[in-house]
Amino acid sequence: MGPYFTPGLFDFLKQLKRNNRREWFAKNKARYEAVVRDPCLQFITEAAAPLQKISSQIIADPRPHGGSLFRIYRDIRFSANKQPYKTHIGIQFRHASEKKDVHAPSFYFHLEPEQCFVAGGSWRPESKVLNQIRQAIVTREDEWKKISKKLKFDGEVLSRPPRGFPPDHPCIEDLKRKDYIVWIEFSESQICGPKFMKDFTRACQQISPLVQFLSQALGFRY
Repeated sequence: MGPYFTPGLFDFLKQLKRNNRREWFAKNKARYEAVVRDPCLQFITEAAAPLQKISSQIIADPRPHGGSLFRIYRDIRFSANKQPYKTHIGIQFRHASEKKDVHAPSFYFHLEPEQCFVAGGSWRPESKVLNQIRQAIVTREDEWKKISKKLKFDGEVLSRPPRGFPPDHPCIEDLKRKDYIVWIEFSESQICGPKFMKDFTRACQQISPLVQFLSQALGFRY
């Protein structure tokens, strides 16, 4: 097992950032497939077993299209930024109940020059889902405190308490969150190292209690 990734992946992304044009990508597509896409798909394939030990509900889908690996192509239809390609790689290991919802509780793996991390939780959930999570924090307060005190959260927060929740609640700062996300950073050398699958698995294990709590808050098995 491993190493899965080489410095060539980061070199490609750096060059893509400088040459974000369809003509350049077409000339370098074979290199993209060799040093970026195929290693990512291999990693997804081999991540399935350790993730299943964490939760049987987390899916590692190695299909090149429609699976865990996000498309390199940007959706520019409604964006002022017309650059056609992303300059990072995203891989999402979703919950089986929400295979197509990028906002559902999940694990996420981000590859970008000088910014690599494994994250987990729920990013920008819709208002109904956000309310379910907040209600779970209130009704399972002790459990939430035990989980959250070990984690460093990131993401947007409200400036005021959300409607319907007491402003003096002990967990009010967590109830004000719009994202329930934590991440663990890695260096490029770690990503390219022979032990990265163990590092990745360990990071997911650390984040797993949060993903479990959020999944159960939405009525999903974990």
